[in-house]
Amino acid sequence: MKKIIAGVVLSTLIISFSYLTSCKSCATKKQEVKIEKMQVDTIEKQIEKNVYPLPTSAEVIKMLTDLEVGYMIGITNPKENTQKYFSSTTRAINLGVYGADLSYATLYNIQQEVINYLDAIRSLSNELNMSKIYNEELYEKIKVNFDNRDVLVKILTGAFNDTYSYLSENDQQPLALLVVGGAWVEGMFLTTHVSEAAYQVAGISRVLLEQKKSFELFLKITQPYANDPSISDFVKLLDPVKRVYEGIGTSLTDQNIKDITKVIDGVRNQIVQ
Repeated sequence: MKKIIAGVVLSTLIISFSYLTSCKSCATKKQEVKIEKMQVDTIEKQIEKNVYPLPTSAEVIKMLTDLEVGYMIGITNPKENTQKYFSSTTRAINLGVYGADLSYATLYNIQQEVINYLDAIRSLSNELNMSKIYNEELYEKIKVNFDNRDVLVKILTGAFNDTYSYLSENDQQPLALLVVGGAWVEGMFLTTHVSEAAYQVAGISRVLLEQKKSFELFLKITQPYANDPSISDFVKLLDPVKRVYEGIGTSLTDQNIKDITKVIDGVRNQIVQ
């Protein structure tokens, strides 16, 4: 994860700064340490601003392929729905949704669906001025690596990171968070629908339980933008999910999974309609 890399980079910078200051005279050392600390803080904020904050949908769906559950036809968001999304808010949310759908089709080697979802993403990303990310080059990379899921995860994760970074760097952090939120919801939707009785699939409960931490982190990173109407509306939409997860401990019962499935269905229906 990029967060781990960011931590390593910051640690290296701090060590390097410490080494440099140890070579200076005591008279200037304090001033230089202060300046260098400010530089580290600035770098840290920049890294945090531009790093995709949660496991990407590609990483989540990779867990599903590892469990060897089958691909479910007809549960993803139809590409024709792009024509419904006119506001930047709905476009950003569903850019995240289609990102998860793209990961789903890619990691299960469903080539026509990959083409469909790249088209859907291009349509929405064009409206958000991000046409350079989801281009022919990305599809060629996917096509060449269809049989290597680990490489595909890296390719897709890179595209999601670039999306998040672009929006963040252009002072559109609320939209960036909506992309993340949409991807999280769709990833959860796909996870709970990989089988007609998902709660009976061995390992599904582990995947869903792991997403509790991601959900809590998402709510946390949206807090600074609570006054933004698009963020507050989206977070409010997630209240049923929050209530279900608050009642869960360190393991999931069949009923827990059914409850999660139900509330995710409700949220997802509202964001893709």
